Amino acid sequence: MTKYTLILILVFSSFSSQATSLINDERIKEQKNCFSWVFTDYSSWQNAGTKVKSKKEKLQFDALFGEEKFNLYKKNLSCSTFKYEVDGNDVHGYVIKPKFSKNKLPVLIFNRGGNANFGKIYFPRMFLDLFPIAKEGFVIIGSNYRGTFSKNTLLDEFGGKDVNDVTALLNYIPNIEGADAQRIGMYGHSRGGMQTFLALKQTNNIKAIATIAGVTDLLKELEFRPFMEKIYTRQIPDYEKNKVAELEKRSVLKWVNKLSPSVPILLLHGEDDKRASVNNSIALADALAKNNIPHKLVLYPEGDHGLTKNREKANKELVSWFHKYL
Repeated sequence: MTKYTLILILVFSSFSSQATSLINDERIKEQKNCFSWVFTDYSSWQNAGTKVKSKKEKLQFDALFGEEKFNLYKKNLSCSTFKYEVDGNDVHGYVIKPKFSKNKLPVLIFNRGGNANFGKIYFPRMFLDLFPIAKEGFVIIGSNYRGTFSKNTLLDEFGGKDVNDVTALLNYIPNIEGADAQRIGMYGHSRGGMQTFLALKQTNNIKAIATIAGVTDLLKELEFRPFMEKIYTRQIPDYEKNKVAELEKRSVLKWVNKLSPSVPILLLHGEDDKRASVNNSIALADALAKNNIPHKLVLYPEGDHGLTKNREKANKELVSWFHKYL
């Protein structure tokens, strides 16, 4: 996957200007079809991704993605990227929805992991992580957060004002054709789990949530992964002066009693996660139980941070959870 990153990250902002208008709102800018430019067909994408360097690379690409899946998704899903404005900043977003549905569909807001440009959502990530969920009957909308695809990556405050980029999406959901604005869920991976809980503090429109490898106590997590201190220092304003206060603001375990008992929570985590300790989810599950907040904890033995070998099982958990509660 990393072999193709340098090439593919250049194409996100260069999709053809073909507009899909999945969101009928004049505030939305530059709606562009995901299935365009090199992603118009599978062979074009494969050639752009591999540069046909070797038969082995072609086989690796096919094993990761696959032409049959590509054609299935293109036939059954609509997908577009767009820009929207939050706090005077242009923010990149995306929306994915099934093409054929007689009824309005529940909506999922997805919160990505990473920080600044690391972890951004572009076509391969959509293909692997979001298309399989959307095809099961969900509209998915998400933000890449302010500062992504920008020279000013410090706009991303890692759980600060960038949370507004998530909650702002709620304004556009009623204008997505076929989306049921009364049935909205939210889920996030890694840092996106933190974003999910922070967004939940700002709205009462979310009916159910889920996190995958979420971090729930950022201060304690530094003991597990000291490297994150560099990220916090760079991205969080006034971090060195207010370290404890800023990390506790972003740690749901410090204010779990503020969560609504009417919003059920699904926690998924790999036991062999090297980036975010599985204890984050275990400790949160214990705290949720003490506060009588409905939840379900699913742990995957030998599962890594991205649940790479458990993706299908994790997707089934997510789909089942949100179909049940939305």
